[in-house]
Amino acid sequence: MQITKPWLYLPAQVTYNIGHPLLKIWAKVRKQQTFNWQQFDWRGLHFNNPLGTSGGIDKNAELIEAWWSFGAGFVEIGTVTPRPQKPNSGKILGRNVGHLALWNKMGFPNDGALSVKARLDKIRRPYPTPLFINIGKNRDTDNLHASEDYLYCIRELKSYADVFVVNISSPNTADLRQLLKPENLQILLRPIAEECRNAKPLILKLSPDMSISAFKEALDISYELGISGWIISNTTLNRAEGLNFPKEGGVSGLPVADRAKAFLKLAVEHLGERRFDRLLISSGGILTPQDVFERLHIGAQLVQVYTGLVFNGPLFFSHVAQEVK
Repeated sequence: MQITKPWLYLPAQVTYNIGHPLLKIWAKVRKQQTFNWQQFDWRGLHFNNPLGTSGGIDKNAELIEAWWSFGAGFVEIGTVTPRPQKPNSGKILGRNVGHLALWNKMGFPNDGALSVKARLDKIRRPYPTPLFINIGKNRDTDNLHASEDYLYCIRELKSYADVFVVNISSPNTADLRQLLKPENLQILLRPIAEECRNAKPLILKLSPDMSISAFKEALDISYELGISGWIISNTTLNRAEGLNFPKEGGVSGLPVADRAKAFLKLAVEHLGERRFDRLLISSGGILTPQDVFERLHIGAQLVQVYTGLVFNGPLFFSHVAQEVK
């Protein structure tokens, strides 16, 4: 892949720091775009197109209107935790252009639910696209009390979210993925699902590092509890040959693409007809318009992009819409 994007010559952390204010400025001076392709309605929500942003790209609800201006079909913010928290210590971001890979060890840094709530309160309704809010627990909340953190976020933000995303699959919060184990998943999800029943759709974000049997069991447990859908998948702890990222932290981009596709296919096969009233969202390794179309062909109703925006820029939504034509 020929690199023609100047920001890719800057260190990843520098690009991240300057990217947010630049995106907001760029969005203000451009005409808002809406790309209508493969439109569909689901549980009272209308999607102009099935391509949206992934959690992690806008942790504090600062770029929602910017992504709308670039033509995203839906926007996800977060991960939001009840209380503000800083990033993990040390280096937290890295990039490998040759492997089309990103590495992060952030650990849910955000301003906290109340600050995000105040920011959302300033955005005019109705939203031009559905808004997903990704929620997590604070790192100092033990797993036995994790559901309380998720419930707090839901109760504070339910007036602003169209969909909630439960994030227990990030590798950057110690022991968080333990909540994906069957005996823990039941305990965590039951009160959260009950809180959202007949109120807001609830999506579970799964890990690409699960075993096949654990992945299937997580689908079954969450389905029975009434989860509205799944994001497949999060970042990976696996390292492709030649990647010199630290062993801690998650990798996104091309190295996770095959696993994300395989798990999407597995979900389609395992759920069978059960999936038709639920939402399957594919994330991980979406780098080209063809990647988007492939995931939709496999069976995803929605596709999320993060690393693809880093390597291609925010006009990626426009490029995909042009390819549709």
